[in-house]
Amino acid sequence: MAFKKGLWAKKRNFWQLILLAFGLLGPLLYMLPAVRHLEVLIPMGICPLATKPLLRDNFSGHLHLWARPEVLTCTSWGAPIIWDGTFDPDLAQQETTQQNLTIGLTVFAVGRYLEKYLERFLETAERHFMVGQRVVYYVFTERPAAVPRVALGPGRRLRVQRVARERRWQDVSMQRMHSLHEALGGRLGREAHFVFCMDVDQHFSGAFGPEALAESVAQLHAWHYHWPRWLLPFERDARSAAALAPGDGDFYYHAAVFGGSVAALRELTAHCVRGLRRDRARGLEARWQDESHLNKYFWLHKPAKVLSPEFCWCPEIGSRAEIRHPRLLWAPKEYALLRD
Repeated sequence: MAFKKGLWAKKRNFWQLILLAFGLLGPLLYMLPAVRHLEVLIPMGICPLATKPLLRDNFSGHLHLWARPEVLTCTSWGAPIIWDGTFDPDLAQQETTQQNLTIGLTVFAVGRYLEKYLERFLETAERHFMVGQRVVYYVFTERPAAVPRVALGPGRRLRVQRVARERRWQDVSMQRMHSLHEALGGRLGREAHFVFCMDVDQHFSGAFGPEALAESVAQLHAWHYHWPRWLLPFERDARSAAALAPGDGDFYYHAAVFGGSVAALRELTAHCVRGLRRDRARGLEARWQDESHLNKYFWLHKPAKVLSPEFCWCPEIGSRAEIRHPRLLWAPKEYALLRD
């Protein structure tokens, strides 16, 4: 009996060491392209709605979910996942033009991020973001006078909103939700019908049009869209307001792009502000700050539309056959230079 117990204990220790090694080496091995590209072999699932003849979207016309059988094109709650080929861009333009909408685009450019990224972000937005629609850009910065002057097309305007400079970059990230909530309840909310909120350290590389519009819009994270649910980096500390229990969560969404109607975004930002304040009062900080709270919100309140990684792609991942036409590209991360 003692021999069997000793053998069992050795086996247990062996597997604990294997799991520990995987936990430590996994993230390092994942950075190797040859290893990282193996994740494309993980199936994304099949959309049951693709068996239906037509799915109608108020901003895109008829969606062709069956046109991309190699990727997941809808969620379990019936929201479309927008990939290239699932919509007609000309029809989407016509549908939205008839609605006479104004679309807001918010971006935060504080500290060195202003000089490094903002001008290219705005210039490429003029070429690719909601072309043919009325657009109002809202730039949040602590240095309004330093915002570059970018030539804007007809029906497109630029507003600058002053915000306080935070001490830590994490606080900049978390304060964003509070600033957005106030702006949506003020001038931005009066001027725009729908709003997209984006990070500044990226640039547009392809048409980002009205096919992306919906009451609430979430973005699949480029680094995690193939991962099984149990590997997704949700907040798991049960003490945090952003926590998701094991087994919870649908997809992992990227806070670099989210959007929706003014009313829907007011609810989203209010939820995140409450959660961030609750965590701070308890001396906590979620694993990925406001992104963790965003993911908690979209678990509780399912987005009406999900954007595929084509709408916000990281070139470091490399090329993939399923990523046909990236709309936004991440800039190289230079945290040591930009975060002080």
